[in-house]
Amino acid sequence: MDKFKKSILISLNKALDQETDESILEVPPDSSLGDYAFPCFFLAKDFKKAPNLIASELVGKIEKDENIKEVKSVGPYVNFFINKGTLTKDIVDEIMKKGASFGKRKQNKKTVVIESPGPNTNKPLHLGHIRNMVLGNALINAFSFSGNRSVRVDIINDRGVHICKSMLAYDRWGKGKKPDKKTDHFVGDFYVLYNQKLKEHPEMEEEIRDMLKKWEEGDEKTKTLWKKMSRWALDGFSETYKRFGVVMDKPYRESDHYMKGKDIVYEGLKKGLFYKDEEGNIRVDLEKEKLGKKVILRSDGTSVYITQDMVLADLRYKDYNMDKLIYVVGNEQIYHFRVLFRLFELLGFSYAKDCYHLAYGMVNLPEGKMKSREGTVVDADNLAEEMKDIAGEEILKRDPQITKEELESRAESIAMAAIKFHILKYDPMKDFTYDPKGSISFEGETGPYLQYTHARIASILSKCGRCVDEKINFDLLDTREDEELSKKLADFATAVEKTTEEYKPSYLCRYLLELAQEFNNYYHKNKVLQDDKGLECARIAMISCVKTVLKNGLGLLGIDAIERM
Repeated sequence: MDKFKKSILISLNKALDQETDESILEVPPDSSLGDYAFPCFFLAKDFKKAPNLIASELVGKIEKDENIKEVKSVGPYVNFFINKGTLTKDIVDEIMKKGASFGKRKQNKKTVVIESPGPNTNKPLHLGHIRNMVLGNALINAFSFSGNRSVRVDIINDRGVHICKSMLAYDRWGKGKKPDKKTDHFVGDFYVLYNQKLKEHPEMEEEIRDMLKKWEEGDEKTKTLWKKMSRWALDGFSETYKRFGVVMDKPYRESDHYMKGKDIVYEGLKKGLFYKDEEGNIRVDLEKEKLGKKVILRSDGTSVYITQDMVLADLRYKDYNMDKLIYVVGNEQIYHFRVLFRLFELLGFSYAKDCYHLAYGMVNLPEGKMKSREGTVVDADNLAEEMKDIAGEEILKRDPQITKEELESRAESIAMAAIKFHILKYDPMKDFTYDPKGSISFEGETGPYLQYTHARIASILSKCGRCVDEKINFDLLDTREDEELSKKLADFATAVEKTTEEYKPSYLCRYLLELAQEFNNYYHKNKVLQDDKGLECARIAMISCVKTVLKNGLGLLGIDAIERM
């Protein structure tokens, strides 16, 4: 659409005799009002006229070219109608030439580092982690597609009293037992056991603090137990990461750097950035920013999370010299990150203004919130298996002759599409209730619906064959549906751009749903198989482009665009 905007701006600038920026152009809420609109409100003061009069006069001065079909004034707006025939030819031709690269931006020198999902090594990943993982996946893909160097990092929270809970329970009741299930689930069972036994054994609260102290002092027995259980947890996470498409560039383990944050705090204390309270805690005074007086190092010298986060950001900057650092962390940590980013500014970190907290809301189930310490959490692995079973049942209804291998592969792809899309279609900040059965429907606003649309186009194309020797006559794509579908295809790059600008994959989800709906409307009103081979080839080209863009978009969301449903 860039060339059309350029034509509009050239005509506008000439009529106004002044420069305007493309950011001033708006997209009307109704396509009958045009493709772009220029608001005249801001001209009223200089022109000393009402905006609607300015708009009316401008229409008479604007010169049209081959890209601008019509110009009208509607109230205080000058509305532009682009030449859809030119658009259709340009967009179909571009998609056919670029294929998987359509919508991709040229490489730039920007490096974007994204932290996700940040697990604790005392239990398996759960539904909340799934939201974190798929958000991280989508953003990594979108930023890479937009020309950035995208780096995914992890923070492995592998020390502290919460880790000692599963360790203590295993030490008491594990009796040297080896894992008899997926290893992170095995570790998680002891975390649940600790909380179950705590009422009978309240002394365990003191014991876990003693265990943490021994760990920090390097006690050999405690360290050996910690290493063993950490390895079990991490091995289990690795399997889940692979299933959900998480590819990690570098994990950072809390146990490796938690001590180093103290040096930053003491340096800040020397400079007068921080102060000691009456109890000996080191604090930062952020009362002016209405963030209170935050403890950043305890009086006994032990670190808090924000101590570690300060040094962790610095380590990442040294490793990647990033231009943007995005933390994908739940919205219960909004205060934490507001304080952290302010600390970066006080400490003079050069990347302080380039940090962003992508806060996301709670994922609930129909029966209520998840509670990990009670053992009622929805594990990521269990949910994936449940969804795969549901997908398998639906596939068998439609294709009872399917082979076992194909059933396995297709059910996995559909299950992952259901989970990922159901999560990503919501604004990250919003809480929502996950509906397993609704998310896997082949109809409605679901991932499987998009997969089904892609597969439907593949089926149509398999019946039509290819027009290898035919030159496409774009003039034949002249229906209103051709125009609307072309315009929607042209919006793909904008949807990706909005996803990266606002850190919301929900924009891309909405775009793909609208594209699928436009295609289904197109196919309903425009027959592809024709006696007129020229028209047939033109429509084959059009729907092939829809298939390409659907595949590109689904790929950015981490979803397979399968050929058969």
